Amino acid sequence: MKEQPKSGAVWFEIPCADLDRAARFYETILDRRMKKDDFGDPGDRMRFFPAAPGGVSGALVKRPFRKPGRGGTMVYLNCDGELDAVIARVREAGGLMLMPRTVIPGGHGAFACLKDTEGNHIGLHTSV
Repeated sequence: MKEQPKSGAVWFEIPCADLDRAARFYETILDRRMKKDDFGDPGDRMRFFPAAPGGVSGALVKRPFRKPGRGGTMVYLNCDGELDAVIARVREAGGLMLMPRTVIPGGHGAFACLKDTEGNHIGLHTSV
């Protein structure tokens, strides 16, 4: 058997119809700046979530073949130690809380779920 990988995910993409609106939403709720891409086709744009070197990250993407919505992949963003503060900013930023802070049995932290400004269902997680 192979050794377990450091992380189950290496990259994620959250589709959006309005990249600027989506970036404002995530910058507001997470209280962090996203990096704007300076390359690629103007029809294929991204804004990158901040992450420490070697950490798992992802991007908001505006692409003709990717559409936002609630039926897509579920992504859980790391809000370690800040889950309640992030939840408190969701409505003001234009999102909707779908599930309140919920403790995960067995000491695995807590999570909550939201609907972002693009219609995507996104999870939030804290280990504490």
